Amino acid sequence: MLENFDMSLVDWSRGQFALTAIYHWIFVPLTLGLSFILAIMETFYVRTGKEEWKRITKFWMTLFGINFAIGVATGIILEFEFGTNWSNYSWFVGDIFGAPLAIEGIMAFFLESTFIAVMFFGWNKVSRKFHLVSTWLVAFGANLSALWILVANAWMQYPVGMQFNPDLARNEMMNFWEVFLSPVAVNKFIHTITSGFVLGSLFVVGVSSWFILKRRELLLAKKSILVASLFGLISVLMLIYSGDGSARLIARTQPVKFAALEGLYDGREGTGLIVLGVLTPGEEDTSGRKVHRVSLKLEIPNLLSYMAAGSWNAFVPGINDLVDGNSEKGIIAAREKIERGGYARETLAEMKDAKDKGDTTAYKQLKEKFYDPSFKEDYFKYFGYGFLNDPNSLIPNVPLTFYSFHLMVGLGFYFMLLLAVFIVLVWYDKLENTRILLWLAVFTIPLAYLASEAGWIVAELGRQPWVVQDLLPTVAAVSHINASSVQVTFLLFACIFTGLLIAEISIMLKQIKIGPKEGGK
Repeated sequence: MLENFDMSLVDWSRGQFALTAIYHWIFVPLTLGLSFILAIMETFYVRTGKEEWKRITKFWMTLFGINFAIGVATGIILEFEFGTNWSNYSWFVGDIFGAPLAIEGIMAFFLESTFIAVMFFGWNKVSRKFHLVSTWLVAFGANLSALWILVANAWMQYPVGMQFNPDLARNEMMNFWEVFLSPVAVNKFIHTITSGFVLGSLFVVGVSSWFILKRRELLLAKKSILVASLFGLISVLMLIYSGDGSARLIARTQPVKFAALEGLYDGREGTGLIVLGVLTPGEEDTSGRKVHRVSLKLEIPNLLSYMAAGSWNAFVPGINDLVDGNSEKGIIAAREKIERGGYARETLAEMKDAKDKGDTTAYKQLKEKFYDPSFKEDYFKYFGYGFLNDPNSLIPNVPLTFYSFHLMVGLGFYFMLLLAVFIVLVWYDKLENTRILLWLAVFTIPLAYLASEAGWIVAELGRQPWVVQDLLPTVAAVSHINASSVQVTFLLFACIFTGLLIAEISIMLKQIKIGPKEGGK
């Protein structure tokens, strides 16, 4: 356990990382989605030879370039923060977390950065087919870059394929393919990139709708809407399917987060899925725990049980079961996990002490424990709990997790309906007669960003207090630096990132108002 620790350092470090991640993710999904839409549009140009498709492609490519350039800056800062603010985390899991990030830099980033120059400046300098290949490679490179980052993040949610080295007190990768192909990593990648595809599609549909409202560039707008709506509808269907898979995996690997998603405190059989609901203000129970009950709810009976366990009448544990324990269901109390984790940490400390004293026999005996399957299952499995003092610290922010989850899901189904309607209207050439729907598409652009950010709030805030699930809590992962230095950089980054965002929006709006260049030059 950590005594007399400066919790303000943890809070400011979390705040700074969250600030950087939120701003970074404003730029990333548009890059992911718009890159493939560009490639599809240019494919039409190469196959048909019609200059209008070239003009359309170059217009959206300009907006892509503005977004891409500003997004790179926040991404670089995000990776540096692992070393500056989270050095203990970097040491504990650097062997595993660093590998995907290194591959991302060597393979994906170089791929997209090499061919992006050809994509922007190669018009009329290279053949049409080579330019098209370059555009597709930029799209694959951008999404390949996301793959490795998401693999690293998925490992933090579900640590597999590694072994703890007691001599160095760090985890080391034992099976790269287990890390790379873990069900959480695969599902997280599909769900995240398809969310980017949907956002990119809604961005194109919204901007194109503005052109129609202004009676400008009608041909560009209608063709863009058709491509983006079809691409977006396919993507949102994949997004919903992978979201269902994500929920099932969360139920198995992060049950406290799963309970928080639905505001479920008391587990029960045949649990319903809340479609809409309002949380009452938190009231402390006898254990000092704030309880936010769901009221005014619209619920689908038994669906949560089916999602969690594949059975309509399965028992779904609530927050109280997971924290206080439930012997009937074989759920260990958090207090017991804290004690087991404390024993694992004590064993590690005794091993190091024996090594320092030159007691070879005791050192070997203690070290062997960390390779003993029963010790790993009964004690080291809860290593991270040994840093915690209060079982209630295992509960994330329930209201924020609950509302973020339901906002994300609700908007996802709204996006699906909107894109389907646009496909029908553009197919029958009825777009110009639906001004309300066109304005709705314009105002849906910020909603797409809101849904995307809400998804990350669910993923990251919902797993608190863990940086690495069950192995390393946030309080033990931070660098031992002065909290005031983090405060200064937080304010500095807030100003810089806000300035970058304002600059991007201003440049984007100016470019949209200018519209595409004549003749696609």
